[in-house]
Amino acid sequence: MNVLVIEDDPQLGDYVRRALREAGHQVDLACDGRNGLYLAAEQKHDVVVLDRMLPQVDGLTILQTMRACGNRIPTLMISALGEVDHRVEGLQKGSDDYLAKPFSMAELLARVEALGRRTSQQAVTTTLASEDLTMDLLAREVRVANRRIDVTAREFEMLQLLLRNKGRVVTRTMLLEQVWGYRFDPQTNVVDQHVSRLRQKIDRAGEPSLIETVRSAGYRIPRR
Repeated sequence: MNVLVIEDDPQLGDYVRRALREAGHQVDLACDGRNGLYLAAEQKHDVVVLDRMLPQVDGLTILQTMRACGNRIPTLMISALGEVDHRVEGLQKGSDDYLAKPFSMAELLARVEALGRRTSQQAVTTTLASEDLTMDLLAREVRVANRRIDVTAREFEMLQLLLRNKGRVVTRTMLLEQVWGYRFDPQTNVVDQHVSRLRQKIDRAGEPSLIETVRSAGYRIPRR
């Protein structure tokens, strides 16, 4: 496997890199968040080992940016913040696994290899669909009844997030974080405005909207 390790502690980073190489893996090491985000964007790795607390760009921001861009590389987050709330937050932000420091190197290797096996067993998703709406992630095209719909970059990312979570509520906070990159509430109705414009483009007159409003929560594309 090709593993990306993003860890600012030089001693720990080198230790993890050597252990992974001894286990037969190829390893790239980034020592700060900015370089780590750049390497992660290349999407040439099978697994990412990501420290949560990094200089320049922190681990949660890297993770959110990856997921907002459609980067689904399995990620193991490592952190000295090991309380339940911290682990839950990391998983909710898009991490596939979470390992608290200090950890056993044998356990880290086992978790990395488990994530790698999961990836190899999954087909790469290049299209998403609901009813007669289809989204081609490679061509970045949206079609309704095979008719191409012109959408903005933000509308594309919103629709992708909703389709990936089909049947589940996508909150306004999730949309703000993963589509706009906000880590705060801008106190505007920007999400609602974009959803309204997206509905105008993809919905058919006289038929229920593809995107449901879930009161006091957010939006959902139902499983029908």
